[in-house]
Amino acid sequence: MRAFAVLPLLLLAGCGALPAGTDHVCTEIGASPGIGVDVAPGLAAHSAEVEVCEDGECRSSDAVLMPATEPVEEECDGTSPDDVCSARMRPTGGAAGFAQLSDLGEETVEVTLTLTDDAGRKVVSRTLAATPQWVYPNGPDCGAAGPQIQLAVDADGRVTVRH
Repeated sequence: MRAFAVLPLLLLAGCGALPAGTDHVCTEIGASPGIGVDVAPGLAAHSAEVEVCEDGECRSSDAVLMPATEPVEEECDGTSPDDVCSARMRPTGGAAGFAQLSDLGEETVEVTLTLTDDAGRKVVSRTLAATPQWVYPNGPDCGAAGPQIQLAVDADGRVTVRH
């Protein structure tokens, strides 16, 4: 009987910890500092390079673009909150990538995003100012992880910062 009482505590310890004063479990999931790139369907982007300049110093990183997907709900076994539902991922026609930048800080930086097609031709090259934002992979009660910038590129090649 004692083993059954200890098991829930071990499971909870393995999943994370409760911040003081909350009932929210914090897992050990993290978030790398860097720049996310989301490319809309219709833009023939094959690869992405991100250049970040701050205080006269610049550094570059590649963001490997992969086909973007979105969840599609398929079915549920019932309507109760405890019932099981399923979903699948379907391609959106767009692309998504992430350029890891371990030294990305909190200050506003100049970001140049260059997208090329599969023949190596520039499809987009835009420079804009952006301020990294801390991300909270477990929610605000669990603390911040790496600062990130999220760039969105529409089908016409316009680049915007998503907040």
